[in-house]
Amino acid sequence: MGHLDVAERSARLFGTVIVAVYDTPSKSLLFTTEERVALMRGAVAHVGNIVVQPFTGLVVNYARDQGAATIIRGLRSSPDFEYESQMFFMNRRLEPEVDMVALMSDQAHTFISSSLLKEVARLGGEISGMVPPNVVGALREKFGSPVK
Repeated sequence: MGHLDVAERSARLFGTVIVAVYDTPSKSLLFTTEERVALMRGAVAHVGNIVVQPFTGLVVNYARDQGAATIIRGLRSSPDFEYESQMFFMNRRLEPEVDMVALMSDQAHTFISSSLLKEVARLGGEISGMVPPNVVGALREKFGSPVK
């Protein structure tokens, strides 16, 4: 719900928000890029000014190519801030015309990480309320229905 919270709040601040789903992350993922795009599209379908698209390469180049002046990032804690500040300065060096805005995650989501959610879901724990309903359903399918 943290990503959804940041996307919805961003949609109130900007005319159009592109949720860019990275196509080739270095971490191992449970869902394919196509599945992640579809899940996010389903989660934000109620917000008219959010577009969900996959991308490859550097996010700052993708933002520039889309004509975006701002990259929005969500922060949960101080380690996120450290990581995002490094990313900001690198992106600024690569593309000075693209800025970054960081939104703090809602306090209710600060402890939630995707790896922790996947583990709880895999073991049949209750995750509704921590992810959108369509994601609960997708996790049920992936793990063979123990997810609550």
